[in-house]
Amino acid sequence: MTEPQKRDRPWLMRTYAGHSTASDSNALYRRNLAKGQTGLSVAFDLPTQTGYDSDHILARGEVGRVGVPVGHVGDMRTLFDGIPLEQTNTSMTINATAMWLLALYQVVAEEQGAGIAKLTGTTQNDIVKEYLSRGTHVFPPGPSVRLITDMIAYTVGHIPKWNPINICSYHLQEAGATPVQEIAYAMCTAISVLDAVRDSGQVPAERMGDVVARISFFVNAGVRFVEEMCKMRAFARLWEKVTLERYGVTDPKQRRFRYGVQVNSLGLTEAQPENNVQRIVLEMLAVTLSRDARARAVQLPAWNEALGLPRPWDQQWSLRIQQVLAYESDLLEYGDLFNGSAVIEAKTDELLAGAEAEIAKVLEMGGVIPAVESGYLKSNLVASHAARRARIESGEDKIIGVNCFDTTEPSPLTADLDTAIMVVDPASEQSVLAALEAWRGQRDEAAAQEALAGLKTVAATGANLMPATLACARAGVTTGEWSFALREVFGEYRAPTGVGGAPVAVAAEPGGELEQVRAAVAATAAELGAGKLRLLVGKPGLDGHSNGAEQIAVRARDAGFEVVYQGIRLTPEQIVSAAVAEDVHCVGLSILSGAHTELVPDVLKRLRRAGVEDVPVIVGGIIPAADGEALKAAGVAAVFTPKDFGITTIIGRIVDEIRLANRLQPWTPAPTAATS
Repeated sequence: MTEPQKRDRPWLMRTYAGHSTASDSNALYRRNLAKGQTGLSVAFDLPTQTGYDSDHILARGEVGRVGVPVGHVGDMRTLFDGIPLEQTNTSMTINATAMWLLALYQVVAEEQGAGIAKLTGTTQNDIVKEYLSRGTHVFPPGPSVRLITDMIAYTVGHIPKWNPINICSYHLQEAGATPVQEIAYAMCTAISVLDAVRDSGQVPAERMGDVVARISFFVNAGVRFVEEMCKMRAFARLWEKVTLERYGVTDPKQRRFRYGVQVNSLGLTEAQPENNVQRIVLEMLAVTLSRDARARAVQLPAWNEALGLPRPWDQQWSLRIQQVLAYESDLLEYGDLFNGSAVIEAKTDELLAGAEAEIAKVLEMGGVIPAVESGYLKSNLVASHAARRARIESGEDKIIGVNCFDTTEPSPLTADLDTAIMVVDPASEQSVLAALEAWRGQRDEAAAQEALAGLKTVAATGANLMPATLACARAGVTTGEWSFALREVFGEYRAPTGVGGAPVAVAAEPGGELEQVRAAVAATAAELGAGKLRLLVGKPGLDGHSNGAEQIAVRARDAGFEVVYQGIRLTPEQIVSAAVAEDVHCVGLSILSGAHTELVPDVLKRLRRAGVEDVPVIVGGIIPAADGEALKAAGVAAVFTPKDFGITTIIGRIVDEIRLANRLQPWTPAPTAATS
């Protein structure tokens, strides 16, 4: 009989949180800590993530939506008021502007009297996956890697317990990555970063072990929990090998694979959302059951994330799921449950072999940055995601409540959809703008401008940027001012979309749905006297989650549309200008940040002002039912949400709306041999 051992210490328990204002988020953090949360995970709003002040034109409708706005050191001070940073483990989901947010955090910690050498936490700071999935990148790859390198060199010397980068494969899976791709591309990113630090000369060779010891990973865990658990075991083995053989790190403690996890949000459904609870539990088991590959920190999504912004009660439910497993079960009393399992070993070996083969391919290209710039990685992810969607549409991959077992009793959880999610008060954006204006008015303007000039000088000369960034933080510089100073020196970057290189995911089989839609597209184009129907797929605002937009663009292309897709981060004015210039037949807008209530009506008004009356506008995203009805009342032709999983069906609906807008009779397919 196996004797229980002394209980392991539980993983850090976090909830990804932040919204509206710094003061509102501070109150939320205090409540969560009082409920037993053992670490903070800060969600920043999109303007903060992409280096814009809240009053920038692109920030309209995005302020405080998916996280907390932090525009300067005063906001950071408010965010952590009454929370002792020396005793708090804080994870900050921030990438392009990570150096800036860490500087603000350090300054506030100093103001609290903390010794910065004692600070513990993580800045995500993985820019590669931003180019591939989340879209909050700002600068080109070269300068972005420099910012990461400078941060790592600084923290190793000054904040030695801080994780300056979290190599983030989470969003790669959200963008369609297979387990092999998730391991391979994350490891290629780690290799690129470690090579850059080693080659920069900022860290002595004998201290590379200290650098490796502070590299952490942030991974995804899907519902196929056996495969996901084996993925983590393969990750750990590969990290051991890479750090020993490539970087000569001999201390086993420094080579330990350290990771946190957010379990999968991609698989959460709007239909029968109560099923998301058991999905979340299974996904958590993937990263907790195996002691030798257990996560160091876990944060779980809420059951209603496919519906909108979770409420504090929903987040509490997710925290309680973790606590029941950690404190009520006996999981932490035993060693690894799977050592010696032939099944687990075989699957782990399979994933490891596949990942090593893909890593070799990327390294032959020159590493992860050339693979990003060429579009190779993005095209692979778009293709994998398209294949996954095709399997769901065909029923090969079963999603309970979506493509099978979809009969259901009315759910008390969603009986009143307007109260089943949290709604950010639009007035909070105005309060943030007023506070930002007041901040600029009361600071020492000369000191702020002097600090910004110093930052630009250092950026141009190549010295470590962290001291100049700290000087900006102390002088009251704003987030937008810091990033635009660096934009002047480094420029901006628009990543490849991956749409053009994605292969056909669904064959147009005779009599199949795609063949019928292709016929409808061709017939409609002929009736309108157009060579091809033209669809503009646009992403207004700062939401960089482009997976849905890319899948619509790829399937529309396969159905015979000419697709105009310029990528992310566009103003309504730019979208309308493109629609007019390209003479499109339909405008499709994708917004997942909640900014649809501001941005979609703006696009509609600008189209009407430009005299465009016969071009239907469709919208897709995480859009509550009441908002969807309001958008239709404002003139939107159709609204699609996560429950609309049939992409070919959506393309067919787009054709219907084009015909309706142009006063054409509804299209009916010609009879086939089977039906005639």
